[in-house]
Amino acid sequence: MIPGGGQPNMQQLLQQAQKMQQDLAQAQEELARTEVDGQSGGGLVRATVTGAGELRALAIDPKAVDPEDTETLADLIVAAVHAANENAQALQQEKLGPLAQGLGGGGIPGLPF
Repeated sequence: MIPGGGQPNMQQLLQQAQKMQQDLAQAQEELARTEVDGQSGGGLVRATVTGAGELRALAIDPKAVDPEDTETLADLIVAAVHAANENAQALQQEKLGPLAQGLGGGGIPGLPF
């Protein structure tokens, strides 16, 4: 509702939309720089991804390496990357959720909310 029943100030609405776009772009840049970890096997495998979900590093404790059982190691790697991506999604929600709501609450294409 517009106070007094008048017409919305289009210039003001455009400025607000531009600010929201700038805030969103800044938050996305911050996510791309922020790294989060996920681990599996009690820390035997650790994956590091950016807040945008890009895999940056993978650390494997030598105790996790069994030449006779590479299947378990593969499972640990997948689990660690999955955990890291879940943490990245939580970070996305924290950083971008309020901005998405400000843009109409319909979510942002390509993001899981």
